[in-house]
Amino acid sequence: MASKRISDEPAYVLHRYDWSESSLILEVFTRHHGRIALVAKGVKRPSSSFRPILLPLQPLHVSFGGDAEIRSLKAAEWQGGHVMPSGEALMSGYYLNELLLTLLARDDPHPGLFDVYAKVVEVLAFEHGEALQPALRAFELLLLREVGLLPLLNAQTMTLRELEQDGRYSLVPEGGLRQTSVADRSSLSGPQWNALQKSLADSAPFTATLRACSEVMTELKPQLRTLLNYHCGVTTLRTRQMMIDLQSL
Repeated sequence: MASKRISDEPAYVLHRYDWSESSLILEVFTRHHGRIALVAKGVKRPSSSFRPILLPLQPLHVSFGGDAEIRSLKAAEWQGGHVMPSGEALMSGYYLNELLLTLLARDDPHPGLFDVYAKVVEVLAFEHGEALQPALRAFELLLLREVGLLPLLNAQTMTLRELEQDGRYSLVPEGGLRQTSVADRSSLSGPQWNALQKSLADSAPFTATLRACSEVMTELKPQLRTLLNYHCGVTTLRTRQMMIDLQSL
């Protein structure tokens, strides 16, 4: 039986591994097929037309075939629109890729998350500045929700009681949203968590969640970092540690 060939599939390269002197194994995030592994034969040769195209954080259309766990790349075309991010934005892009590689199973489609990822990559390439951190927090929330690791943010997780207007709540691993002391300023108020939950349910979730995150950046960032590290099974993600090391130089 002939193996199925997929053509013109929207995709981003998440990571590349050496496979031989001339070839690479690619971890690729596709819109309709999820995270997949592809072998790009001969791509490291100077004459390969794939060589300048198969880079992270670049919008591609790929064609591939095969029925093995690692399929064969047949074609790749750069879709243009922006150049490679640099500096902090580049490291942030690698951070997003590490999250996807760690939390997404292979061959599990997430078309909505793919569209959010594409929007965040645009922010990394064009805007930087004040939009960068809210965009990262919005992606973290939407990723956690997509893979079923984010509890409802408008109720206390253990009791499902509504959040109090003057209450303070923290998001903790295994415990979900838990009430804390009113004096705990590292937590968020009930209305702030409600606003985040409402933004996640918006018809344009990335834009709405980005706006909601921009209002609670200081308190939200460490809570999401702790939750992501827990579910990724690490104390610090590799890209996060690399950023810390670079800042210390």
